[in-house]
Amino acid sequence: MQKLKHFKLPKNFRGKNAITVQIWWLIQATLFKLSPQFLYGWRRFLLRLFGAKIGKGVIVRPTAKITYPWKISIGNYSWIGDDVTLYSLGEIEIGKNTVISQKCYLCTGSHDYSDTYFSIYEKKITIDDECWLATDVYISPGITIGKGAVVGARSSVFNNLEGGKVYYGTPAKFVKNRNVE
Repeated sequence: MQKLKHFKLPKNFRGKNAITVQIWWLIQATLFKLSPQFLYGWRRFLLRLFGAKIGKGVIVRPTAKITYPWKISIGNYSWIGDDVTLYSLGEIEIGKNTVISQKCYLCTGSHDYSDTYFSIYEKKITIDDECWLATDVYISPGITIGKGAVVGARSSVFNNLEGGKVYYGTPAKFVKNRNVE
């Protein structure tokens, strides 16, 4: 069983010092979250100011939550919906023309339950170009979703998904090929 009094965060796990992390969380809770919905450029500016790589025309809704923006990359014309959580303990790479719909949760970190010290770890998530994660999709650490994949509402993804296909369920399973005209 875990002995939490022995837990230690690995050195430089956050990628920035504690002051920068706290400043980001303050900015996110105020200037980011309270900004009017249509101020997408303002939110892109704030994210870039804190090291995020944000492409042209990216739409990030004010209720999106981003743990560490310096670990985020979002390609041109992608959308991040209301109440999306990008739990970026590790890197999150989102391709271009990709939609992450409302209430999705991309989780790059977890703990090793078999370790007495309950060690924390992070694994990169990659969502390729032209994907669509429908509402309330959960993506676990280390997952790659291939180009043009669709993941149906309320699905949970625990394994890599091939591109050009439609998936849904918990765990997400192949349903059919995505036919795009």
